[in-house]
Amino acid sequence: MNLATMDWESFEHLVRQIFEQEFVSEGGEVKLTQASRDGGVDAIAFDPDPVRGGKYVIQAKRYIRTVGVAAVRDLYGTVMNEGANRGILVTTSDYGPDSVDFVKDKTLTLINGDQLLSLLEKHGYQARINLNEARNISDQ
Repeated sequence: MNLATMDWESFEHLVRQIFEQEFVSEGGEVKLTQASRDGGVDAIAFDPDPVRGGKYVIQAKRYIRTVGVAAVRDLYGTVMNEGANRGILVTTSDYGPDSVDFVKDKTLTLINGDQLLSLLEKHGYQARINLNEARNISDQ
């Protein structure tokens, strides 16, 4: 399956599943948010580890273009508003230099398409990301 051509709800659900597997294996839990009223939050994860643990806000962006700094800033605002320890932004594409610079001193993690595929593979999923295919479909 091409993640870049999935409908956004299915993509968000897949990202939630992956992080649920990731956190539950470490003794944590993931709570899903309702799509219509998520306030920029697709899932909230809780890690009980006393050193690295806490509340994580997870947001999924099925983008076919580079993720701009505005989306990263929005996530940072959501992390602050939620009182979370960390924010994780997952995309099918990649991040621009402004986004990468913005997170340098923040408790934010950016996961691009290649990293997402590795995470999926780790949990037994087979997927691919073809942004050109997705762009061609969206241009029609």
